[in-house]
Amino acid sequence: MTVLDAPPLDNARRISSARPEDFVVPHGREEEWRFTPVAKIAHLFEVDAQSGDLTVDPGSHVSVVDFRSDDAGHWLPTDRPSVIAWSSVHRSVRVEVPADTVVAEPIVVRLRADRARAHGHVDIRIGRGARATVVVVHDASADTSGAIVTDVGDGANLSMLSILEGSVEHVHLWQWPTRVGRDATFTGSAITIGGRVVRILPSVSYAGPGGSATMLGAFLADSGQFVEHRTLVEHVAPHCSSHVAYKGALSGAGTHTVWVGDVVVRREAVGTDTYEMNRNLVLDDGARADSVPNLELETGDVASAGHASATGRFDDQQLFYLQARGIPERIARQLVVRGFFVDVLARIDSVEWREIVLQRIAQRLGMDADLERHLEAAE
Repeated sequence: MTVLDAPPLDNARRISSARPEDFVVPHGREEEWRFTPVAKIAHLFEVDAQSGDLTVDPGSHVSVVDFRSDDAGHWLPTDRPSVIAWSSVHRSVRVEVPADTVVAEPIVVRLRADRARAHGHVDIRIGRGARATVVVVHDASADTSGAIVTDVGDGANLSMLSILEGSVEHVHLWQWPTRVGRDATFTGSAITIGGRVVRILPSVSYAGPGGSATMLGAFLADSGQFVEHRTLVEHVAPHCSSHVAYKGALSGAGTHTVWVGDVVVRREAVGTDTYEMNRNLVLDDGARADSVPNLELETGDVASAGHASATGRFDDQQLFYLQARGIPERIARQLVVRGFFVDVLARIDSVEWREIVLQRIAQRLGMDADLERHLEAAE
């Protein structure tokens, strides 16, 4: 485990551009790329004429439209792979909920690739006063890159779930920029249990006072996987709140996870309430977890601001308790890992999708058919 102090954040100089020539090809020595195995993702730094678009089957509130840079949401690319995806994509997936509309059932977006390499642009627009749940299921059967550009209108409430699971053979590089309107509420959960190299960058900005954002993450990594999450919350409006909670479990020789959490509170963002947390559970000696929480305050007039990071191994007392109830050690370890994620996963609004995620984690952990019996024995 490594907890590192980083240099002051430099978000004021962050480049936003739709032109590939504005971004140099990363070499791995830059601050934002220092953990990433850039040699393994170098093919996503250049345009490939053979690549395709990620697409979906249209449905209620979901459509596929021609990609237009002047109608692609509030965001512009901020790094080399995202600008390559932006300049390569031809069709955009649009999710749109009109103002003052309440959508009772989750809107499910199943991204689909028909090439070995595919780019995606997902444009999510939640109108003023609307309420919805959106689930984005990534296609893990190809190398993918792109952005999920999310706009939560004034007074709206959006709960989002991003799931990347499946094959551990491919590379996935995604940006997830979200703009939260005045008095709006956003909850975004990123579940990552697939991919050979995964780099996801969720970010939040505020379009007015009173906005609330919760950013959650759960990730499992083994078999030499590399999984990196970099969260950025930029408070630019007064009396807004943010809460970031990411948990990861990792095992296996050569497995590496990274969480970097950046929170910036600008001078005008008085009354901010913010907290970020990362917890990692290392299951054996061969895995490495890097955790870097960063908090930059330009004003002292805040309601609350803090961050925390911790990495550790199994709690032997928990294992002893479960084994004392007749549960074999292998199953006991699986239950401890499953329980490690529960407090984060419990905040997923959709009960149906919460159970689906728990099932996926159980399958990844190799939980056997006797799980229910063991759970009953532990009660």
